Amino acid sequence: MQNLQDEDYDYLYKIVLVGEAGVGKTHLLSRYIKGTLPKNPTSTIGVEFATRTVPLLSGGTVRAQIWDTAGQERYKSITSAHYRRAVGALLVYDVTNERSFVNLKKWLADLKENAEPNIVIMLVGNKIDLGSNDPTAKKVPSDLAQKFAKDHGMLFEETSAVTTTRVREAFENLLQEIYIVKSRSNKGARQNESQGNVLIPKFEKRSGCCN
Repeated sequence: MQNLQDEDYDYLYKIVLVGEAGVGKTHLLSRYIKGTLPKNPTSTIGVEFATRTVPLLSGGTVRAQIWDTAGQERYKSITSAHYRRAVGALLVYDVTNERSFVNLKKWLADLKENAEPNIVIMLVGNKIDLGSNDPTAKKVPSDLAQKFAKDHGMLFEETSAVTTTRVREAFENLLQEIYIVKSRSNKGARQNESQGNVLIPKFEKRSGCCN
């Protein structure tokens, strides 16, 4: 999938990057949007924002509004507010940091409480390059993470923002899954409408800012 002109899109999806400080959320976003890593990386304060327009494998294009949220506890009230109307999330942990994995449950709970009820979430284990260089550095086994993702109905990827491994796939597989979920939801809504219920369309083309 490649970039299109920003004005050419059919769907607008709000995506959030969520997880502990230091797991590499900003690096993942920079690598996906700019193709490079941040020159002077610092911890995100509050939220940062970027957009990318992506063609879907099933046809049509989606403009992704991607919000990079701070992982520090003191910014929780700010970041939680930005989960509102998010239809997708990358829930990120560091494969070399077991604590970042253990704490995923609290981030997942925040997402469920503040984002859209049918939010699509992808669990992302970042920094796999460190485990490739030194197998003992990897503290979160892939099968354990896969089970956690399956138990909570999430997609799963392992990535490296440094080597670009599976970064594009993580974002764009999430966008594709959101489209599939929304298509099923809209189909069900049309069926309800045919039975006399009122259909309220959501996620229309050019629906404006979604934060």
